[in-house]
Amino acid sequence: METKKNKTTLLIMAAGMGSRFGSLKQLALLGPHKKTLLHYSIYDAVHAGFDKIVFIIRRSFEEEFKEAVGKYAESLVETVYCFQEMDRLPGNMPPIEREKPWGTAHAIWSAKDSINEPFIAINADDFYGRDAFVKMHDFIANNPDENCFSLAGYRLAATLSENGTVSRGVCTADKDNFLTSITERTKIGREGTVIKDMDSGVILHEDDVVSMNFWGFTPMLFGEIEKQFVDFYHANSNNPKSEIYIPFVVDELIKQKTVKVKVLNTSAKWFGVTYKEDTELVNNALQKFDGEGLYTDMGK
Repeated sequence: METKKNKTTLLIMAAGMGSRFGSLKQLALLGPHKKTLLHYSIYDAVHAGFDKIVFIIRRSFEEEFKEAVGKYAESLVETVYCFQEMDRLPGNMPPIEREKPWGTAHAIWSAKDSINEPFIAINADDFYGRDAFVKMHDFIANNPDENCFSLAGYRLAATLSENGTVSRGVCTADKDNFLTSITERTKIGREGTVIKDMDSGVILHEDDVVSMNFWGFTPMLFGEIEKQFVDFYHANSNNPKSEIYIPFVVDELIKQKTVKVKVLNTSAKWFGVTYKEDTELVNNALQKFDGEGLYTDMGK
C-alpha cells in the first residue's frame, strides 16, 4: 500500500481500563480547564501539524469516550475510531478465553485498516509535552525511509512516580542516536537514593533514556506485528495474562536489522496519572503551564 507523503496521523491507545487507578483514567478531568490529558495531547499534536487522529478504544465505553474526548478531536481534524477486540487477532488466530487485552502491539495492529500514512503512537493517559510532538511530527513528515522509525526519548528521573513503581522501556543508542535495544523494566522505583528495577534488581540511572511509548512509525509496522504476534500466540496460548508490547516488537525488528529507530531526545516535561495519588502533582503542573500562558484557550 502506497504511503501518502503529506499526511501524518496521531494514533492514541485508549483501550486500557486503568485498573490501578480504579476508573477510566483516560477520562479523568484535570487542571484549571477540567480537561483530560488526552485533550492536551490532541491540542499539542494539532498545533505540531498532525491532521488526523485515530483512537483505539473498547466498544464498552465508546459513547462515553466520544462525548468526553472524541467531539473535541472531531472539531479540529479528521477523527477515526478503532476497537481493540479480544476475538480479532493478527494472522486470523482463533480467540482464546482470557480477561486481559493482548497488549500494545495488538492495540496498534487494530488500527491497520485506518492508517496508510506515517503515524505516531502514544498512550491516552500521559502528558508528553509540545516539544516532543513537534520533533516527532517533523521527523515522520520528512522521513523518506519506510524502514526507519522514531522514538521520543525522555530522562528516566523525570518520569518516575512518587506513589509506586512504573514500567519503562530503557533505551540504548549508538553514536548517531539510533536505538540499539530497548528493555522493558516493569517495576522501576526508588530505593533510598537508588533507582532500580525491583523485579530484576538491575540498578538504573537518572539520565538513562527511556521510552514513554511515544513512537513514530510507517505502515509497514502492521505486517511486522502480525508476523511476531503469530509466534507469540503459539508460545503463550496457555498464559492468559501474557501481553505483546510494542517495545518487544521493535526490539526484535532492530535485532533482525529490519528497521532502525531514531531516538529524538526531548526537553519536554512528561507526567502521567499512574496512580490516583498522582492527580495532585498533575493538577499542579497543568496549573503552572496555565500561569505561563500555555493552553489558555483549552477551556474554549
